[in-house]
Amino acid sequence: MNNLGRYGIWISRNDWPVEAGLIASAAQEIEALGFTSVWIGASPPDDLELPEAILAATESLVVGTSVVDIWHSHGETLAASHIRVSHQFPGRFMLGVGSGHAPTAASVGQNYTKPLTRLRTFLTDKLAHVPASQRMIAALGPKALATARDLTAGALPYLTPPGHTADARKILGPDPLLIPEQKVYLSTDPVEARRVARRRLKSYLSLPNYTNAWRPYGFTDADFAHDGSDRLTDFTVAWGDAPTVRARVDAHLEAGANHVALQVLSAHNGPYLPRDEWRAVAEALALT
Repeated sequence: MNNLGRYGIWISRNDWPVEAGLIASAAQEIEALGFTSVWIGASPPDDLELPEAILAATESLVVGTSVVDIWHSHGETLAASHIRVSHQFPGRFMLGVGSGHAPTAASVGQNYTKPLTRLRTFLTDKLAHVPASQRMIAALGPKALATARDLTAGALPYLTPPGHTADARKILGPDPLLIPEQKVYLSTDPVEARRVARRRLKSYLSLPNYTNAWRPYGFTDADFAHDGSDRLTDFTVAWGDAPTVRARVDAHLEAGANHVALQVLSAHNGPYLPRDEWRAVAEALALT
């Protein structure tokens, strides 16, 4: 898949409206602004109806799941949905899956034991008929990145800095896709920016998958306490004026990413498509 361009949009499935017309309008605007992909987070359902609707409304936008949580997924249903969507829109859909976290496993009565083994089995069994070139995985640590290299088209790191991107590229080698997510917020007011950033960051501070991934970059338990230190907040969210934000985003590309999935934050609280914010970021990135 060589039509990804530089920048895409990452957004939770929970922020999308249910009305078909509103989905189509938002997807068309993303494409018109110059973004070349949409990545749907928060484990979209196995029916893949939302990715399908976005693809149907656009001409060339690449759509991916980032990611479907294997603890909540029925692999057979997901594989069948992938066949339907990929046949309708060849070369425009990527199926991203991931091993989630202990709370998501517990919510369906499962023990979060050997999650990477579980993920590998899901790929080689339930998704055996999904071509490796059309699937990716959430990957943070070295073993998960090696799995991405060996069994999929590449990795979808989340909440990671450009330093991690450089380390991930070394493990993946030159060919697999590497598409990190990067949170951005256009504001030069540190109080406002950190308030918005912490609201989105807070739920991740108790998840070892992320805290363990940050420790190699100099962070400790003190940074994860309460709502997170200023240093951690500034590390995980690219905020500032347009040149500052663009430099933070482009640092991933310079470190070896093929593409960056931008989670554009908003001062609005609750489910929301940040269309005004998308426009501002597109301008900051010189897309419009």
